Amino acid sequence: MDTKQIEVSCPCCEAQLLVDVRTQKVLRHAPPAQLDETGKPILDEGRWESAVGRVSDRKGRSGDSFNEALDREQSREKDLDDLFSKAKDKIQRRKDSDAF
Repeated sequence: MDTKQIEVSCPCCEAQLLVDVRTQKVLRHAPPAQLDETGKPILDEGRWESAVGRVSDRKGRSGDSFNEALDREQSREKDLDDLFSKAKDKIQRRKDSDAF
């Protein structure tokens, strides 16, 4: 099947639905009031601006988590060195207490 998306009309509310054939999920829903005379969704700036806002919000959150993960990874060597030196000190203390 070459088509990955199909447009269907809801028999109940007559809304136009864009469905992904592979995932079987609705990608777009347009009520009859938002359709033009050909049955295509009317594209307005408000919808575009809200979509841009949602994407930029998502981008900002993922960028913050990426930077946090990068900082953790950069300090990881120091953290591992600290753990190693603590373990070495603990072993040395045990050897010293066993010597008595």
